[in-house]
Amino acid sequence: MNRNSVLKILNPILGLLVVNQIVTGLLADTIPREAFEILHEGGGIALAVVALVHVVLNWNWIQANYRRKLPGTRA
Repeated sequence: MNRNSVLKILNPILGLLVVNQIVTGLLADTIPREAFEILHEGGGIALAVVALVHVVLNWNWIQANYRRKLPGTRA
C-alpha cells in the first residue's frame, strides 16, 4: 500500500479522534468515569499515535515547506 493510500485512511481516523477528544472533554461530567477513561484517555493515546504516523508520512512535505520559508536556505 502506498503512502497516499495510507493517508486516505489515516486522515479521517485522525479527524474522528480529534472530534472524540473534543466531545468527550466537553461531556466529561455527564458520562460515567469508566466510559470517559476508555473514550477520552484511550482516544488521546490513539490520537497521539495516529498524529505521529501522520507526521512521519508527511515529513518530506513538512521539510520542503519549512525550508522554503527560511531565509538563507536552499529549497
